[in-house]
Amino acid sequence: MRRPILSVLLVPAALLSLACSSKLERSKAEDLLRKAYPVVVPVTVPEQASAEKGSPEALRLQTLKENLDKSGWFDSTRSEAGGREAYTFRLKADAPKTITAAPKGFQLPAAEAQFVKALRMEPTREGARVTYQIRLANPTAQFPLFLALHPKAALGSTKERHATFERNGGRWELTGTDEAFRKAE
Repeated sequence: MRRPILSVLLVPAALLSLACSSKLERSKAEDLLRKAYPVVVPVTVPEQASAEKGSPEALRLQTLKENLDKSGWFDSTRSEAGGREAYTFRLKADAPKTITAAPKGFQLPAAEAQFVKALRMEPTREGARVTYQIRLANPTAQFPLFLALHPKAALGSTKERHATFERNGGRWELTGTDEAFRKAE
């Protein structure tokens, strides 16, 4: 008589364990997200730009020019016409390969963003949505440029990002994030 009771108890326990394992676990989400990081946080250098003389934008362009002149990777010029200042930046042939072409200019690595942890997990119809945190780290020589363009940013500061996960054949897969930066190489 013990066998039927034992089998009656085992069936619901097995079903319960299957139901629990179908839920995305925080550690699994974090493992999948960690693979997508670190990402490169770039500074965009325009090929040409102009601003009204004395404006905050003109000050940012002057800071950009001074920093790029120190690097030795760009030929930069400044000219004045009326009440405007015009800047031109040209990449030198011996510049590092980490500087890449961007629409109407170039991108220089300023720092990295590293994965920190998953903050919240919400089930969705297709799978799960995870809110996670990244941290600004590993500055390069161009980090002062990044700070000049983004004065509220600080090394070690964190931002939230979001990711979607779907279940595919019994496995969880990361299907997308709202991360705007590319993976560090």
